[in-house]
Amino acid sequence: VQLQASGGGLVQAGGSLRLSCALLDGRTLSWYAMGWFRQAPGKEREFVAAISRSGRYTSYADSVKGRFSISRDDAKNTVALQLNSLKPEDTAVYYCAADRAILTAVLHTNSNDYDYWGQGTLVTVSS
Repeated sequence: VQLQASGGGLVQAGGSLRLSCALLDGRTLSWYAMGWFRQAPGKEREFVAAISRSGRYTSYADSVKGRFSISRDDAKNTVALQLNSLKPEDTAVYYCAADRAILTAVLHTNSNDYDYWGQGTLVTVSS
């Protein structure tokens, strides 16, 4: 499974970015529960957001609730993460991840539950 994350960049505090994760190898995104994680310099990777196969269920880390939004477009084989009201503490490399899920309502907040990872895209928020 080949995932490619994009959309990162440098933005001022209060600004917005839209990250995208594409499934590239011809597989069908609808088979996968998807998630976004991030890793700041010197810190462990942490959960950001997740979405179920069906798209009906989502979950967010408390630190991003109300500011970030995860969505999926299975027709385009992509998952997006909209980042609004960005803060300097949101600076990190953002990774998308996929898990081949049997149940459409399943989503994962633990990185150990994901089998496939993209290469990461850097988000830098200046104060």
